[in-house]
Amino acid sequence: MVLIEPHIEEQKPEEATNKATPTSSSSATPPCDSVAGSSYAKEGDAASDGFETASERDVSDNEEDRAQDQQPTEQKVPDSYQDALNEEQLIEKALAQANDAKLEGNNLYKNGQYEEALLQYEIALQVSAEVPNSVEIRSICHSNRAICFLKLGKYEETIKECTKALELDPSYEKALLRRAEAHEKLENFEAAIADMKKILELNPSNDQARRAIRSLEPKAEEKREKMKEEMIGKLKDLGNSFLGKFGMSVDNFKAVKDPNTGSYSISFQQ
Repeated sequence: MVLIEPHIEEQKPEEATNKATPTSSSSATPPCDSVAGSSYAKEGDAASDGFETASERDVSDNEEDRAQDQQPTEQKVPDSYQDALNEEQLIEKALAQANDAKLEGNNLYKNGQYEEALLQYEIALQVSAEVPNSVEIRSICHSNRAICFLKLGKYEETIKECTKALELDPSYEKALLRRAEAHEKLENFEAAIADMKKILELNPSNDQARRAIRSLEPKAEEKREKMKEEMIGKLKDLGNSFLGKFGMSVDNFKAVKDPNTGSYSISFQQ
C-alpha cells in the first residue's frame, strides 16, 4: 500500500507579507466621496455614514411615485364659475364699502354734523346702487338722509327721502314716522295722519303713532274749517264781482245747511 500525503501549499513569507498589506489598508476609513462611489461599500457602512444604498433609493423613488399618483389631479375651474366668484367678491366688496360709509354717516349724525352725514349716506347709495341684495342698506340710507333733512328744517326733502325709502321697503316704520313728522311741520295734517295709521296697520302696539293721531286730528279739523272759510271768501269775492253789475251781492243769498244730509240750500233775500 502506498500512502499519499496530502499536499498542503505553504504560503511564502513574501506573499504572506504582500497579501497582508492590502488587508491592513482596507481597514482604514476611506474618504467620503470614495465610499459613496464604491460598489464595494457595505450596506451597514453606507447606512452608518448617512448614505442611501441603491435598494433604499429605489424604495424611496417608488414611494414618491405612489404619493404623486395618489395626489388629486387639479381640475381646471370653468371660466363661467370663476366669473361668478369674481362677481360675488365684487358684490361683497361694494356692500362692505356702502356699510362703512353708512356707519361713518351715523357717527357724523350723532355729532350733529348733518351736512357731512348726508354726504356719507349719498356715497353709500351710489356704491350700492346697482348691487343685488342692497335694498335694506339703501332704504336705511334714504331714511337716514330724511332725518338729517328734518334736523336741518328741510321738510320737503325729508318727505322725498322717506318716500324713496318706502318705495324700497313699504313696511319701514321709521320712514313712515319721519315723513309724518315732516308733513306735520308743513301742516299737511291729513297726510301725517295717513302715515300714522299705516304705522298702526303694521304695528298695532305702536303707542307713539296712536298718540300722534289723537293730537293731529283736531289740527286737521281746524285746518279744514279754515280752508273752507277761505274758499267761501274767495267765492264771495267772485260772486260780488259778477253780481255787482246787477246791483246785487252775495249777501243777498243765504246758505242754510241741512243737519240731516249736510247739504246746503240757497235762499235769496232783499
